Amino acid sequence: MSLDDDLRPLPDMPVQVWAPTGEALPLVCDSPHSGTAYPADFGHQVPIALLRRGEDTHIHRLWHSAPAHGATLLAATFPRTYIDPNRGETDLDPAQIDGTWPTPLTPGPKTAQGLGLVWQRIIVDGQPTELYANKPTVAQVQHRIERYWRPYHAALQQAIDASVQRFGAVWHLNLHSMPSDVYRRLGRTDAPPLADFVLGDRDGTTCAPEFIHLIGDTLKGFGYSVAYNEPYKGVELIARIGQPALNRHSLQIEINRPVYMDEATRQPNSGFAPLQAHLDQLMGVVAAHVRGRVGSA
Repeated sequence: MSLDDDLRPLPDMPVQVWAPTGEALPLVCDSPHSGTAYPADFGHQVPIALLRRGEDTHIHRLWHSAPAHGATLLAATFPRTYIDPNRGETDLDPAQIDGTWPTPLTPGPKTAQGLGLVWQRIIVDGQPTELYANKPTVAQVQHRIERYWRPYHAALQQAIDASVQRFGAVWHLNLHSMPSDVYRRLGRTDAPPLADFVLGDRDGTTCAPEFIHLIGDTLKGFGYSVAYNEPYKGVELIARIGQPALNRHSLQIEINRPVYMDEATRQPNSGFAPLQAHLDQLMGVVAAHVRGRVGSA
C-alpha cells in the first residue's frame, strides 16, 4: 500500500512498518493515532464522523519521506478511540468495564476523563459524548489489547531495540496532530494561542535539549510557530522510550490540524503539500544530526 493512500481496513495488519529505503539510521518515527480502519466489533453508538475527531488523520502521509532519510516509520491502522497505543496497558478504570478485570489496574488522569486505554467518551462542542450504550466487556477489552495494542507496541519496541543493538543509540519521533480547540477541550480559558507545532519532551526528561531545539528552530525557520510542552508534554510512548542518559532520545511532535487539513471533512487543505515538503526537509536535518552522532553515541 502506498503512503499516499488512506489506511484501509486490514484485519491481519494492526500496524504497518516501512523500513529505511536508503542508509539505515537509528531513527524511528511512529504515528499511533492516524489509523482509519474501524473494527467491525467496535460497538460504538456515536456516528463515525464524531469518532474521527479523535484521529490524527493523514499524519503518516505527512511524514511519508522518513524512510528515504534512513528512518523506520510505523503507523497504526486502527483508531485510537477503539484502543489507544499511547496509553499504558493497565490504564483502565474497572468501573468502565462490564465484568471483573483479572489483574490490578492503574487508571491515570486520562482515564478519569474517559480518554484512557479504551476511550469512553469524546468531546463535542465542549461537551462529553458517551461512545457506548453499554460498557465494553472484559473479553472485548482483552481482545483489543491482544489483537491491536500489543502488536503495535511489539513492532515499535522491535524497531527501537534494533537501532540500539546496531548503533548503541536511538532517536525517536512520536508523531501526532492536535485539534485547534484543544484548550477548550482541556477546559482552559486563560491559554495562549495554540502554536502550529507543539514539541513535548516531558519537561526535558526524554531527549537531549539540543535535539528538541534543533527541531523547533528548524520549524521556526520555515515560518511556523512552535511551543514546548504546552499544552502537550508527551504520554506513554516517549515516557517509556526516552532515556537520554542511555542515548535513547524520544520526542513528541504535535501539529495543529488546520495547518494541513479541514477539521470537519478530514480532507487535506492547501497547506498539506507545503507542510509535507517542509517535513521532508526537517527529516533531512534530523538525519544529518543523527548521522553526526552515531559514532560518538
